[in-house]
Amino acid sequence: MKIWTEPPATRDIEAVVRDYFSLLRAGKISEAEQAIDHHSMRHVLKALWSGSVGANAEDDEDEASDGPAADEWEQDLSWLGELELADFVWGHTGSSVYVKITYRAQIIEVALGFRVRPTDTGWVLTGPATYW
Repeated sequence: MKIWTEPPATRDIEAVVRDYFSLLRAGKISEAEQAIDHHSMRHVLKALWSGSVGANAEDDEDEASDGPAADEWEQDLSWLGELELADFVWGHTGSSVYVKITYRAQIIEVALGFRVRPTDTGWVLTGPATYW
């Protein structure tokens, strides 16, 4: 996990978020968890799946009765490779940011939120929260 000795610049935070997201997309889940002060990975993955593949699967279920299994997102993480970072939206204090995400070039309903917080050893990036 990256620890800064002083409040980090926005470019530094964005670089860590990009690295984190690259690890997710590559299916390197445990490495992604270690890249930041991480919240529940299962929650994050389920939210991303529900907002991307799961949302598209619901649309497809009207046409086909054999939609994806409820736990498909846990069994095969290849869908993560189809997610991309879109826009970084910064809070007014500069210590929080949420990131819009695309799936197949469409912005999905869920965004990931990150916050810089002080600790005894320095400043760390914590998150992600999921925003719907």
